[in-house]
Amino acid sequence: MQATDRLIVAIDRSSRDDILRLADALHGVAGVFKLGLQAFVANGPSIVREVIARGAKVFLDLKVHDIPNTARHAVAEAASLGAAMVTVHASGGPTMLRACAVVSTGDSTGDSTLVLGVTVLTSLNDSELQRIGFAGTLRETGVRLARLAQDAGLRGVVASSHEVAAIREACGSEMCIVVPGIRPEGSEAGDQRRTMTPAAALAAGADYIVVGRPITGASDPRSAALALVDTLR
Repeated sequence: MQATDRLIVAIDRSSRDDILRLADALHGVAGVFKLGLQAFVANGPSIVREVIARGAKVFLDLKVHDIPNTARHAVAEAASLGAAMVTVHASGGPTMLRACAVVSTGDSTGDSTLVLGVTVLTSLNDSELQRIGFAGTLRETGVRLARLAQDAGLRGVVASSHEVAAIREACGSEMCIVVPGIRPEGSEAGDQRRTMTPAAALAAGADYIVVGRPITGASDPRSAALALVDTLR
């Protein structure tokens, strides 16, 4: 992949106009645009169609976590919109994950939707993880959930940069790993607890990196994205 292909820009906005403005400004610089719960709840499925209609790939980050039948249908609907990627929580369990893994609806190019299992949110630390009820460290939990997703048939996971090397070792080169919580050198971490620079995340084994506010909050988002991509070459 080219450096631009590896960059996923998170457009966390409510306004349709803001989302489309950023998608237009970053066209050709980012390989994928991530639309999460904020954008989807505010605008519905139409925002996914509109961004895709501009010639962009969309990562629909809904983090589905429900009973197997409901989760499978939700993922199927995301695939029918043309989403290139969609997320489910790996902690939903093997039966739910297997139900979601069978979804492989091709678009006009014949590509299928990549279902990604979310391991541990990058906003959590070890003490919070234990309070939720998970045994083991962030690293151990991330690897265990990644293996669970892989065994259930998922071809990719979302994981913190701090766990990516261990997950790559455990799951092999075929597993796609998407890493959020990426911050260029000197950027504020915000509500992310486990961050890493773009180049370091790729060196650790990430296939894609997700960057939001350091790009979308910049005075010139396109220039910020181009500067980040230059660090990946």
